[in-house]
Amino acid sequence: MATSFHVSLGSAQWTLTVALLSGAVATPVLGRLGAGRHRRATILATLAVVVAGSALTVLPLPFAWLLAGRAAQGVGLGLTALMMGVARDHLPEERSAAVIALISVVSIIGAGVGYPLAALLAEFGGVRAAYGLGLVVTAAALLTAWRSMPEAPEGRSAHVDVAGAVVLAAALLLVLFLAGERNLWSRHLAVAAGLAVVAVVLLCVWAVIELRSTTPLVDVRAVRHPAVAGANLAMFVGGIGMYLLLTLITRYAQTPHGAGYGFGLTTFVAGLVLIPFSVLGFVAGKLTPRVRTRIADPLLLAGSAVVVGGGFALFAAARSDLAELFAAMGVLGFGVGGFSAAMPFFHPGRHSQERDFERHELQLRRPQRRVLPGQRHRRPDPRRGHRPRPPLPRRQRLHHRGAGRHRSHGDHDADKPRSRPPTLVRDQPV
Repeated sequence: MATSFHVSLGSAQWTLTVALLSGAVATPVLGRLGAGRHRRATILATLAVVVAGSALTVLPLPFAWLLAGRAAQGVGLGLTALMMGVARDHLPEERSAAVIALISVVSIIGAGVGYPLAALLAEFGGVRAAYGLGLVVTAAALLTAWRSMPEAPEGRSAHVDVAGAVVLAAALLLVLFLAGERNLWSRHLAVAAGLAVVAVVLLCVWAVIELRSTTPLVDVRAVRHPAVAGANLAMFVGGIGMYLLLTLITRYAQTPHGAGYGFGLTTFVAGLVLIPFSVLGFVAGKLTPRVRTRIADPLLLAGSAVVVGGGFALFAAARSDLAELFAAMGVLGFGVGGFSAAMPFFHPGRHSQERDFERHELQLRRPQRRVLPGQRHRRPDPRRGHRPRPPLPRRQRLHHRGAGRHRSHGDHDADKPRSRPPTLVRDQPV
């Protein structure tokens, strides 16, 4: 990028930074707009902005216009939360969890597919050709959404905290600018320190605005909850680790042999290293809804963070062979896919009975074994650590059934008149 547009490496890095900045600001704003009845219009307008930004990156315009196009493309990063809302409102409950988990890891899947294709196009057609692929994909997404996106449920309203969005954008812009301009800290330390103070003040002002707003962009009070703070910290550290290791491994793979390390791969071949990252990230996203029924969400997030750390440890210990780079990227993808898929379901202060209810639901969906009548009311042996529970009267069981609670298969059969006991033992679904 720096060579194609004759700019410094620090300036070229803003093609990535500005997209992440606009995505960070657009995510809460689009979340508020999408919470109302205009969710379909919000999604279509956002995709139209992304298409317009993609067109700016393709046209032969100066570098400043390319940055503007990249900023417009970054707005599309806020669509992930809206897609989760669509899945939650319009899909059956038994399917929505799996679809939401898949939406959470779709960016991981796109990295493994998009980067190699973009690198291949950049080698043969230049940077503009690679951005042309993005224009085609986003235009197809806009057409698909226009034809198939349903309307939001009626009776919902949305209000956007404009002041909070503006202050947040200014604060994040200063933070990212100071993080990326190393020369400013070395040559003009006083200016950099002054801008850092301004950024901190803006973040404090933004927090006050959010606390006083009736419809805040971010629920700052919820962030103070230990469970939410821990989840956000895990996601923050995991995101930093993901981008660090992605950049480090791809650059390591392209470093010429003359430097004493690296493999001297082309941009396209180095992009293929991301394929294990996407594949195992997809696998983790598919497994997460099932794993959540067996372990607690904090434990799942912590385990995923440990897996991400394992990717770093593997790369630090073994990187002399290309297969070892593939293995490190696969471990990283599995960890990132795990906590990305678990994060949308994380609720602070969730009561343990609700988790027990979910596990009970899973057991009810599994095949159960029909037993003989004499075995139906057999109680667990107290000597094995099971405490027998006395049976409820029939009237209370019917009351619990009307309240929406599940009864065991044996109690359900006991309420029904039976002409004769079953004579076969076979697996049947409940």
